[in-house]
Amino acid sequence: MGKKLYVGNLPYSATEQVLIDSFAQFGNVESAKIITDRDTGRSKGFAFVEMATDAEAAEAIAKLNGADYEGRNLTVNEARPMEPRAPREGGGGGR
Repeated sequence: MGKKLYVGNLPYSATEQVLIDSFAQFGNVESAKIITDRDTGRSKGFAFVEMATDAEAAEAIAKLNGADYEGRNLTVNEARPMEPRAPREGGGGGR
């Protein structure tokens, strides 16, 4: 299994293909996913990229963290596991 990386401070114009092309220079990219708003479909300005090996991920972090992309300094680091969410209150029954 590869190493998942968080990529932040992306311009809204970034595409998953641009991410794949950018990270591919450091190794095999297994996946790239830009996170979008559920209602509008617009990018939230961050993504996750999965590299094939830890070494490839480390090189991508070293080279791309803080790098300029369309006038923005990228944030690239190892993704943290998603924290469990608390149960939501209310049932939406309208009472």
